[in-house]
This record gives sequence, structure tokens and C-alpha cells, in this order.
Amino acid sequence: MLNLDMITDSVSSLALLLCLFIPLFLFIFHFLSTSTLFPSKTSTPCPQSYPIIGNLPGFLRNRHRFPDWVADMLSQTPSSTLRVRTFLDLSHGICTANPTNVEHLLHSNFPNYIKGSRFHDVLTELLGDGIFNVDAHLWTVQRKIASHEFNTKSLKHFISDTVASEISDRLIPYLSAACEENRAIDLQDVLQRFAFDNICQVAFGVNPECLTSDSMYQNLPSSNFVKAFDDAVEISSSRFLSPLPLLWKLGRFLNIGSEKRYREAIKVIDQYAMEIIRSKEEEDSSEVTRKHQDLLSRFMFSTLNVEFQDEKHKRKFLRDIVLSFILAGRDSTSTALTWFFWLMSGHPRCASLIHEELSSAPEKQSGIFSYEELKKMHYLHAALTESIRLFPPVPINSRLTVADDVLPDGTHVGKGWFADYSAYAMGRMDKVWGEHCREYRPERWLGEDGTFMPLDQFRFPVFHGGPRICLGKEMAYVQMKSVAAALMYRFEIVAIDGGASAEKMKNPPYKLSLLLKMRGGLPVRLKRRQL
Repeated sequence: MLNLDMITDSVSSLALLLCLFIPLFLFIFHFLSTSTLFPSKTSTPCPQSYPIIGNLPGFLRNRHRFPDWVADMLSQTPSSTLRVRTFLDLSHGICTANPTNVEHLLHSNFPNYIKGSRFHDVLTELLGDGIFNVDAHLWTVQRKIASHEFNTKSLKHFISDTVASEISDRLIPYLSAACEENRAIDLQDVLQRFAFDNICQVAFGVNPECLTSDSMYQNLPSSNFVKAFDDAVEISSSRFLSPLPLLWKLGRFLNIGSEKRYREAIKVIDQYAMEIIRSKEEEDSSEVTRKHQDLLSRFMFSTLNVEFQDEKHKRKFLRDIVLSFILAGRDSTSTALTWFFWLMSGHPRCASLIHEELSSAPEKQSGIFSYEELKKMHYLHAALTESIRLFPPVPINSRLTVADDVLPDGTHVGKGWFADYSAYAMGRMDKVWGEHCREYRPERWLGEDGTFMPLDQFRFPVFHGGPRICLGKEMAYVQMKSVAAALMYRFEIVAIDGGASAEKMKNPPYKLSLLLKMRGGLPVRLKRRQL
């Protein structure tokens, strides 16, 4: 006859076995249902995903080639869409390179795919409630103001004139000196400094003068702002790419490590921006002016009839929206131009055709081409567009799902999931661009008469699409075409590594970041052309 102790021991042993067996059973079931060894024929695949650790091993193995890793996986899935499982199942999502899905995300079901907490948590200190970091009413108000300003002829000509002035007064003299000395320079670094000067001039009406010496952080009043902005962007990037967001959030809470440096950088940025805002208010408080054409002055003028809680909130609004445009314009054009010149160095036929187009322009003595002249340069426009098709400055973009949804290809997207789309992968998809998709061919953008032929924005989402399509698209093209034309008309730019060979195009030298920057920069030498 069993006594009570024996019964108790038996129950305890059974409970222990159940405690061990149930998690093991769930683990095996989870593995079989998610492992690529047993792919589902009906659901969207989740490649290189494992129980508990999700896609982390694949990410760590491929972080040096992350955009290509994503592109490889997407090209191997039937619908160019895959599911993503993060470490510890902390979040779920999808990534797509299917133009029909991209149109659904950015246009057809636009209200269901927002920036949301994923963006706002990471960028709240830097961008606050700026246009690129918010949704709903806050976004609508800013979009309306910004859209009006970006569509004015006066702003377009101001941007064109500012770029031309920066090129003739700073960029060309700097490069000419390097050419005369036969000195190798890092063109990526030079273009970044030029772009920062230019965007600050456009946004604030203030030039930080990054190109006045070989040091970005020289002893100038604006140098602290430049360094602080660099630090803030770098740390924001590391936040986005962290496989375990809880770590950086803990660092922010404890104010330690890079998060402490981030907080200090934001203080410098805030102080600099607020000082400029106050100085413009003092210029003419009754009518902040159309005589000043920078974005800050324009937004101040546009908000004269907008009610704010107080002056502090108004200044915060202006600070957030202007810093948003500095972030958007700071590195995107310089990154695009870096890859363009790398491609030119490896494709001399294309470079020759661009130089012929420049040489045939009616007004070319100064080598600085007007806004109207640049609009007529169709091959240059095609060459730049083909460059950013292959090397988009932002390789992957993301949205957050408001409610359950089904994409046009049948992929289920759950509420609270992230929904990513990869412009980088799309540029390398046979299904989107044909069998020669990985080759650099500007002619794919030209009609039979040689004029530029724009294509579907959802097939080419480098500038996003739908209601959030980039307002600065034309501004970006003006800057890129102005710089490319001025430099290629005067100089032959020779990449020291030989430029974009067929082999290098298979493994491009980029580094892991939010932006597709070139790893190690772009060392070049310049040879002056006979004009």
C-alpha cells in the first residue's frame, strides 16, 4: 500500500517531467514550424530563423554585408517578401522588395503603416516632433507648410544659387589646390563637409564653414554643433541597428556610455538651433521676411498665423522641423555622389558621355551651370538616377503596422509588426529590372530621343512614395547635378582603387549604417581637364 510520501514523490517527479517536457515539446514544435529545413508552402518564408534567437545568428554573420544579405534572401523567396523574427521574439515583421507591396505600404493602405514608436523612440531627442518622426495631425500640419514652401520657385532658385555659390567659392578652390599639389583626397569626406555647409545654409541661413580647412572640427563658433550633430546621428544609427534595443534603452535610463555622449550632443544642438531662432526673431518680429530665403525664415513666416501654446513651444516646433531637413539633406546627397563618382571611375564611357553633354551647354565658361541648364542635361540625370538605383543612400526603410493586414502577395502582417521595404534589394531584383539589373546602365532611363524617362515611384522607392514622397527630391537632384557637372567639367576624377570594377560591384565596399556610406572613404586624385 502506497504511503503519502511515495504519492507525493511520484507527483513531484511527474510535475518535474512535465516542466521539462512541455518546454522541450514547444521548442521542437517551434523549430519545425520556423526552420528553413521544413519551409511552409503556404506562408511567407522566414529564412535563417531559429527558436528563441530568431534571425540573430544570420545577422551577426552577415552584418558586414547586411543590405546584400537581405537582398539575397528576398531574391530567393517566390514573392520577394520574407518574415523576420527578432531575438527572444521581442518583435515580428516583414521585409519586401515587391513593388506591388511597396505601393500598398506607402499609398494604397497608407494610414495603416506609420512611423510609430519604432522611429520616435530612436530619434525623439534629435528630431523631437519633426516631420520625419511623427504621424497623424502633427505630420499633416508640417507637411502642408513644407509642401507649400518646397513648391515655390523662389526656394528652388535660392537652393540652386546657394549650391552654385558654395561650389565656386569653396568646393572648386579646395579641389583645385589638391589637384595642383597632386594630393590624394578622400572625396567622400570632402562631399560630406560640402553637403553640411550647403544644407545648413539652406536650412538656417548659416554656414558652418566645414570646407575651410582639412578638419571638419575646426575652431569656429559652429564647430561644436557640427561635431555634436555627427555624434547624434552616429548614435541614432547604432540604436536602430541594435539587435537588442533594451540595451541602449537601459544605457539611456542610466545615462552611461554612448547614451551619455548622446545627451550631451543634444544639448549642444538645442543651444545652437535656439540661438539662431532667437536671432531671426529679433531681426523683424512683425514680419519674418521673404528677404531671407532659408527654410527657417520661411517656416517662421508660414507659422505667423498658427496658434502655439507659448513662444517656447513655437521655437521647439521650428527647431524640430528644421533639424529634420538638415538630417535628411546632410548625408543623403553626399552619399549618393560618392557612389556616383566611384561608378564613373569604373565606367569611363559613361563619364565621357557626361563630359560631352556638359561641353555642349551654351553657357559653360564658368563651369557653374544654372538651374535651367541643369534641367536640360538628360544623360547626367539618368547617370545619377542609375547610380542611386544601385546604391540608394537609405538602403532599407521601415513602417509600423496599426492593424492586421494582408499584402497584395498574400503575406499576413500583424498589428504592431514592422514592415520594411528594401530599395537596395529592389535595384538587384531580376523581377523588377530584368536580367541585367546589377549592371550600371544609365540608358535604361532614357527614351529613344535621349530624354530622361521617369519610372514608377514604387518600382524605384529611393525617394519613398505616396503621401510621404520626399519633398526634397528636386532639391537633391539640383545639388547632385550641380556638383557632378562642376567637377566633371573641370576634372578627371580617378579612384585610387580603380573604381567600380565588375568584381567590386558584386561586393560593394559599404559599411553597416543607416546610410549606405562607403567603407574607408573614396580616395581619389584629380587631373585638370583642358577647357
